[in-house]
Amino acid sequence: MFQPVSAFLALRYSTANKQNSFVSFINFFSVAGIALGLMALIIVLSVMNGFEGQLKQRILGILPHVVVHAEPSAAPFESIAGVDHVMPFIETEGVLQARSGLRGVQIQGVVPEDMQGSVVAENMVAGKFTGLESGSFNVIAGQALAVQLDLRPGDTMRLLVAGASVYTPLGRMPAQRIVKVAGLYGVNSQMDDKVIFMHLDDLKRLLRKPQDAPADTRLFLNDAFNYSAVINTLDGQGFSSDNWRERQGPLFDAVKMEKNMMFMMLLLIIAVAGFNIVSALVMVVTEKQGDIAILQTQGMEAGQIRTVFLLNGLFNGVKGAILGLVLGVVVVLQLNNLLSLLDIQLALSADGQGIPVDLRWHQVIMVTLFSLGLCLLASVYPAVRAMKVHPATALQNE
Repeated sequence: MFQPVSAFLALRYSTANKQNSFVSFINFFSVAGIALGLMALIIVLSVMNGFEGQLKQRILGILPHVVVHAEPSAAPFESIAGVDHVMPFIETEGVLQARSGLRGVQIQGVVPEDMQGSVVAENMVAGKFTGLESGSFNVIAGQALAVQLDLRPGDTMRLLVAGASVYTPLGRMPAQRIVKVAGLYGVNSQMDDKVIFMHLDDLKRLLRKPQDAPADTRLFLNDAFNYSAVINTLDGQGFSSDNWRERQGPLFDAVKMEKNMMFMMLLLIIAVAGFNIVSALVMVVTEKQGDIAILQTQGMEAGQIRTVFLLNGLFNGVKGAILGLVLGVVVVLQLNNLLSLLDIQLALSADGQGIPVDLRWHQVIMVTLFSLGLCLLASVYPAVRAMKVHPATALQNE
């Protein structure tokens, strides 16, 4: 139904409204509303994506993505789609006793070679995972935990594990061992003061298990959020497993809900701008009734007249969408520089360098197309009203 003459007239009406300053005023604010709404939507989505990515890196970089209650030799787990690599793994809870106090911790028994390339290994403040040698009873602790207990690399402390208690003349006593701090990691997450790492063989000894005792299998996923397909595959193969959502699912659900609510609220700004388009086009139709009547008498069909005003509203939407798209992308890419220029100090990213942002182009395209669709939808009523103008009545009133 697209006609060049309809597009020509629509472009004229959308750019030549100087005869009616009030219509021009409403048109301007409808375009500005779409631009500001789209710009705010792109900025907020990018910042929320950045925060979600930071949480994913900091928390899920420490916690195991999936733990299968079977040995790595039980099945070719690495062949499952989405699994990066696997590692024998044991986890238990214990208590650290240092000179300055006690702290409850989660102890992860790992294979140091398999931890290379992990988020923890890439954020070592002191030492390396290679310092976890079998039989050394060395541990790697979080920097936050080290600050709380006043620990430094090379310090010793007592590690108690209630899961392997023994009976003594003094009663039941937990298994314990003097361990040495071989390194410190700093992921800057809430798990830094709760998780310590120990060689798998040493943790077996501490738990009074034989060295050939079966261990679980820790699966490192390419994307921790894509765990469902892996879990379904494991369930289909008859393996029992745990995953990160059982521990931190509510936190990520809250972040996702907050992002969705912000998305909906900012869409309302664009919706308000769409209502402005309706108001402006209705007044344009009222003002141009004489022109519409003349076009009808010259042979223009009702469908062509409807197209004129549909394209008129769409052109306003395109102007606002392009302006909002450009401003939103520029602000996102230069957000931390703008905050620095305004002397607003926010160090919220993992490296302490401002606000984390993650610009995802598929989201930008989606919200831009949604804005254009809303503008087109807002133009339907004025366009239908224009095609119902009766030439005789309109010309009689001129």
